[in-house]
Amino acid sequence: MTSIRSWDTVDGPLVLHEAFFTEGRGTGITETPCSLQETARTSFAFPDRAILNETIRNLFFHVPTWFSMMVLMTISFWQSLRVLRTGDLEADRMALSAVDVSLLFAALGLITGSIWARATWGTWWTSDPKLNGAAVTVLIYAAYLILRGSIPDGHKRARLAAIYNIFAYVLMFVFIMVLPRLTDSLHPGNGGNPAFSSYDLDSSLRAVFYPAVTGWILLGVWAYTLHLRVSRLKAISDEANDG
Repeated sequence: MTSIRSWDTVDGPLVLHEAFFTEGRGTGITETPCSLQETARTSFAFPDRAILNETIRNLFFHVPTWFSMMVLMTISFWQSLRVLRTGDLEADRMALSAVDVSLLFAALGLITGSIWARATWGTWWTSDPKLNGAAVTVLIYAAYLILRGSIPDGHKRARLAAIYNIFAYVLMFVFIMVLPRLTDSLHPGNGGNPAFSSYDLDSSLRAVFYPAVTGWILLGVWAYTLHLRVSRLKAISDEANDG
């Protein structure tokens, strides 16, 4: 069998991923060495991403949670426009529910991102434009909830919260999508660092990544509708108690 080891003075002997070839006959791993191209053609190729290595699996959790958050923020933005146009308190309730659930997904995005940063960059958090922008976005929307709690009148609260929510939605794109692209960044997709390319995605990863994004978005929408139903029931209960 051809030697499959390489030596590193720090880590010692390393096993190369492309040194293994698996046949679908239930016989396990054979002793036949093959090239990476042959492995990809006849069996499977391990998605070996430079630097990321095994942590690439976090792609199926970290990125989709942010997509879910942005979809929910868009729903909230649209409902806030409805509030300003019609004064409908039901639209205000829908905007609030969307923000509540989106902050949950934002928290999941920050947690999974911090874990990923620890594995790839060696630190739980670094002063990176993308990371700081995401944190500022979460704080801006947290302030939206504080603003609502400080205004007792329902109609006034709905209109002021709607105005704030519209500005918060615009700032979200500024802090997450615009500013990080204007400076150097460790985060993929910013400062010349590629994202969604052959560097960090291949066909085997895309086959899971895109369904994962769809699934997480649908999960977020489902959680939003569930939260909205609870909010409506609570409003009915409060009206009954006041009556």
